[in-house]
Amino acid sequence: MVTRKRQLTYNDYVEGVKRLKPKEQLNLVEIISAQLKGTIAKKKVRHSIMDLEGLGGDVWRGVDAQEYVRRERETWD
Repeated sequence: MVTRKRQLTYNDYVEGVKRLKPKEQLNLVEIISAQLKGTIAKKKVRHSIMDLEGLGGDVWRGVDAQEYVRRERETWD
């Protein structure tokens, strides 16, 4: 006979934690915290300023750079 194990639910864990002694609960919090810190650290992605290269190019398409700068300078006074 094959016995299937029931998958624990969130509520099963919550009820289980309630049955732990305070010191065991604190230990569990430390374990979960350490695991989360590791998971979060793995997900941090370092970006380079070069990742922005080409962004907004469509905004400037067809704009003459020298003409744009000339018009901007005229507004400075």
